[in-house]
Amino acid sequence: MPTPTLLVLDAEPLPRLGGLTGRARIEHTDAAGLAARLPRADVLLVWDFTSHAVRDAWPGEGPRPRWVHTASAGVDHLMCPELAASDTVVTNARGVFDQPIAEYVAALVLAMAKDLPRTLELQRERTWRHRESHKIAGTRAVVVGSGPIGRAIAHTLGALGITTALVGRAARSGVHGPEDLDRLLARADWVIAAAPLTDRTQGMFDARRFGLMQPSARFVNIGRGRLVVEDALAEALAKRWIAGAALDVFEDEPLPAESPLWQAPDLIVSPHMSGDTIGWRDELGAQFVELYERWAAGKPLTNVVDKQRGYVPGH
Repeated sequence: MPTPTLLVLDAEPLPRLGGLTGRARIEHTDAAGLAARLPRADVLLVWDFTSHAVRDAWPGEGPRPRWVHTASAGVDHLMCPELAASDTVVTNARGVFDQPIAEYVAALVLAMAKDLPRTLELQRERTWRHRESHKIAGTRAVVVGSGPIGRAIAHTLGALGITTALVGRAARSGVHGPEDLDRLLARADWVIAAAPLTDRTQGMFDARRFGLMQPSARFVNIGRGRLVVEDALAEALAKRWIAGAALDVFEDEPLPAESPLWQAPDLIVSPHMSGDTIGWRDELGAQFVELYERWAAGKPLTNVVDKQRGYVPGH
């Protein structure tokens, strides 16, 4: 059997794939060269998980890889109708980001509750101004997205004494269905968006949903930027419909300098870093090597994405 060709859509720093020496013919490409190289590849590793190059190149001529792996939890950047309809298996980096993102959300919740952004501003101004902050134990959170990341967030917030409700695509044991979301939003102190981006979730946090929230509620998005209608969030903050928000993901990334979100009151902006802890790229590379070994041995792959739903189904 000939050595399989592994094509890597590059991003710096490159993945460490030394464990595949002799077991794969590794080729590298940038976005511009992807379409020409796809027909010769057996496997595609989407290391540049911010690129839309796969979505653009996949509909072209010639054979396509039998397996595509993306070094990210979301797959919306690469899915297109032709890939969704094909026999190609798609896997993702499920499991790598769960706890880091949960810790990041907890940090944001604590920062907003304890007014840490204002404390840092006053320190820079050399101003001594005593204030009172919020106790988070006994508050309520709604986490929209019941996958591993959402469950890790719920567990971590629970350790802080926050009562957390999970909302998923369908109701099941321990998870509310979407029909409960509006009712839960109206009672929540914290609303966390951790859902995958699909046709059903795009724009789900709009003016109506922000209007349902309590004036004391705070909103956090670590899922996908297009879950949120950004103009509606900016208006909700400006009009004090909600007390604050934190965004780690955006419709356009990097966030343009002219975006009004930079100046929105009581908004924390971070550059899509909630899951990126020291050593995370090495974890992603090791995960792919392990998956490749399973694939080469003819074993079933884990982290297989349901291409119609856009995520790995729960068990």
